[in-house]
Amino acid sequence: MDLENQRRVKSLAEQYGPENIVVLLGAAEGEAAGLAAETVTNGDPTFAGPLTGVQLGLRVYHVCEPEVKAEFDPDVYSEQVEMMEMVLDVDDIVNEMTSVREQYCKY
Repeated sequence: MDLENQRRVKSLAEQYGPENIVVLLGAAEGEAAGLAAETVTNGDPTFAGPLTGVQLGLRVYHVCEPEVKAEFDPDVYSEQVEMMEMVLDVDDIVNEMTSVREQYCKY
C-alpha cells in the first residue's frame, strides 16, 4: 500500500473512528492483498509509511471474497470484476485475508 493511501486510511480512521471503516482491496495476488491488509490492521510491516506502528485493527476484505461479492449487484460485479476474477487465485486471496483478519482485526 503506497504512502498516500496509508495517509488517507489513517486520516479517515481518525475522522470517523476505526470501528466505522471497512477497507476493500483489489490486489491481484494473495501476498499483495495480505500485505495491504496487514498494513491497515497491524501497521505498516515495511516500516516506511504513516501506518508504521499504528495498529488500526480495521475490517478489511478483498473484492473477490464470497461475503463481499454477495453484496454487489450481480450485473455490476460481472461488468467490473468477474473477468479479472477468472485469472486470480481466489482461494489464496481468501486464505490470506482470513489469516490477517483472524490475527489483527479488532472490529
